[in-house]
Amino acid sequence: MAECQVDISAIPKNPLLTEERHEEFNRLVEAGQAPDLRGANLSSLDLRCYNLRGLDLSGAYLRAANLSGLDLTGCNLKGASLRGARISGTLFPENIPPQEIRLSVEFGTRLRPNDSVKHLRLLAGLASELMKHIKERHQG
Repeated sequence: MAECQVDISAIPKNPLLTEERHEEFNRLVEAGQAPDLRGANLSSLDLRCYNLRGLDLSGAYLRAANLSGLDLTGCNLKGASLRGARISGTLFPENIPPQEIRLSVEFGTRLRPNDSVKHLRLLAGLASELMKHIKERHQG
């Protein structure tokens, strides 16, 4: 039977990350020209100085990466693996439940976002707007 696992070491790492060129990387992110990090090999990298907020990190390998203190809100982390990652003080997207993060860090499971949170927020916002319009009509 053939081996189905991906050889992470065969995936090249982005030189902006491996050569610690965080200022250049962050300028590109701020200019809306962030490198494509989908499925990227980010294992064992110290990413604390990088602006990753809102980036698409889906399927990324973050094994043993240092993510301490990073703001990952708005990131797409679907399918990312965090096995052994350092996550102290990391701010994760709201759609990733804490138990998903723990399982990924401890066992390397792929993250599964819970998009129902996003849908509930949308519904709450719509309900709030509807109530505002009803009050305005009732008072006017």
